[in-house]
Amino acid sequence: MKLASFKIGGASTWGVIEGEEAIDVGARLRDRYPDLKSAIAADALSVVRDAIRTAERYPTAEITWLPVIPNPDKILCIGLNYEMHRKETGRAEVENPTVFGRFANSQTGHLANIIRPKLSHDLDFEGELAIIIGKPGRHIARSDAWSHIAGYACYNEGSVRDFQRHTHQFTPGKNFPETGAFGPWMMTPDELGDVAPLRLQTRVNGQVVQDATIDQMIFDIPRQIEYCSSFTRLEPGDVIVTGTPGGVGAKRTPPLWLKPGDTVEVEIDRLGVLRNGVADEI
Repeated sequence: MKLASFKIGGASTWGVIEGEEAIDVGARLRDRYPDLKSAIAADALSVVRDAIRTAERYPTAEITWLPVIPNPDKILCIGLNYEMHRKETGRAEVENPTVFGRFANSQTGHLANIIRPKLSHDLDFEGELAIIIGKPGRHIARSDAWSHIAGYACYNEGSVRDFQRHTHQFTPGKNFPETGAFGPWMMTPDELGDVAPLRLQTRVNGQVVQDATIDQMIFDIPRQIEYCSSFTRLEPGDVIVTGTPGGVGAKRTPPLWLKPGDTVEVEIDRLGVLRNGVADEI
């Protein structure tokens, strides 16, 4: 099942995507589950399936896509998690995942513009797989990690590189408003299946700039969940953005910075394509 957050006629809602239709399950279940995060927290997917039969349907061309989870409690990003990317940055090998946070208002949805800020033109792309937590937990064992996942989505973890390099901490360069694209939807594990062999590809204006498979991660998904849950309680709707492959714009000669008018696509096999334009901050 593909689940998404979106707007219809200016009103925020959520629902199921089937082909070229968005099914407004949120309108049917608003009293119990006002947003997708609350439905995930209640493990209400069986209720969602029942509601599909009577919920109103809209062409996806008529909706405005929102970040899959617009209001996560936490967005935890895993840095330097593909060997080619670690090498191109010159970073040393480490025994534990590199983790930093994003704020919810740094996100934007499918088909929206990623915003190049006034303060910098060093805007970079990072195509990634995101996982959405479905079951809360602390000190989650690797063997139990898969059962805590509600779904998967594409993510473009846009980075303002000069602000990222101001100190050893990544946070400023990772949190400019509307630089992290998340969507179009999340797909439940039963539909997506084994993620390890899936191909992740990023394209800028149709040119392939990143190309890898998920099984090339240094720290796999169970290890990420184990580690993140060791220092914080993971909650339903939390997002873990699992790392980007090599090929980022900052490490190219000359650097490939995103500019207004560009189109960036992040595609993951079977999961979908996240597409965004680029525009300057007004």
